Amino acid sequence: MGLSGLYRLFQRKRTVAPRERRINRRVTPSAGTTVLIVDDSRTVRRLMCGMLHQSGYRTLEAVDGAQGIELARNHKPNLIFMDVMMPGMDGFQATRKLQTHVDTQDIPVIIISGNRQETIQTWVQKIGAKGFMAKPFERGEFFRRLESVIY
Repeated sequence: MGLSGLYRLFQRKRTVAPRERRINRRVTPSAGTTVLIVDDSRTVRRLMCGMLHQSGYRTLEAVDGAQGIELARNHKPNLIFMDVMMPGMDGFQATRKLQTHVDTQDIPVIIISGNRQETIQTWVQKIGAKGFMAKPFERGEFFRRLESVIY
């Protein structure tokens, strides 16, 4: 049996169309849509940036609140994902500064944290963030939050 015969032997015959895994279709971002990830965990930043790049978004990364504020002022991203617990300036302090500065007050911020306590979520509302997402998170939840704020 030749190579083409082996190929036909193991080729899967489809009798029905392949099923789409996603329940909701994702929005295709317009060119230049940028998301800033502010998190001291390199792993979290790389994970989020990877998902965003696969979906056509541009990304910026910051390791702490001060760097996040600087990037936000210089680049005006469409959305910021902000971790709470970081060295130096934490996510709540950074978000408050962003919300009170005229150049960055209109940039939506989603707070991310491994702490799911209601006090964290209460602070999210008080400082003007647009939402809260608990870590660990799933890809679908990540994009639902992003799309609910940007679009």
